[in-house]
Amino acid sequence: MSKHTLSVLVENRPGILARAAGLFARRGFNIHSLAVGPTENPDVSRMTVVVDVDELPLEQVTKQLNKLIDVIKIVELEPSASVQRELLLVKVRADMTSRSSVLETVQLFRAKVVDVAPDAVTVEVTGNPDKLDAFLKVIEPFGIRELVQSGMVAVGRGSRSIADRALRSA
Repeated sequence: MSKHTLSVLVENRPGILARAAGLFARRGFNIHSLAVGPTENPDVSRMTVVVDVDELPLEQVTKQLNKLIDVIKIVELEPSASVQRELLLVKVRADMTSRSSVLETVQLFRAKVVDVAPDAVTVEVTGNPDKLDAFLKVIEPFGIRELVQSGMVAVGRGSRSIADRALRSA
C-alpha cells in the first residue's frame, strides 16, 4: 500500500464530508489525513484526502466518489507535481535555562513563535510531513507539553487549477 493525495472539489452542502468519508470507511481504508475548506468560489469546498491504499481499490473508491451528486471533480495530486503542506502547533517547555536553545531551533526550521509563557513557548511550523517530523525529533528533548497537527492541504503546481479542468469537462 502507498499514500495517495486526492483533491476533491465538492458543492458546499451539509453532509458531503460524512458521505465521502463513509465511502472510505465502508471499504476498510484508513484516512491518514483529511482537510476541508472553502475555495475561491463560495459555493465550492475542497477536500484534501490522504489515504493509504493500493492503486486498484483507490480507483474503485474514486469512481464511487464521482457518483456522489455533490462531487464536482477528483484529482490525484502527485507529490512532485503539487505543493503539499501541513500545520503543526506545538507547546514546548522553555524555562529560562532552555529558552534560547528552543528559540534557536525554531529559527533553524523557519518556524514561528506564536505564544510565550514564563515556562513554555507555542510554535507554529508549516511544511511537508518530513520537515514536521524532523522538527519534533529535535524539539522533543526540551519537553513537548501539547501538540496539534492539521491535515494535509495541497494544490497542483503551475497556473492550471482543477476548477478550470472541472469547468471544461462539464
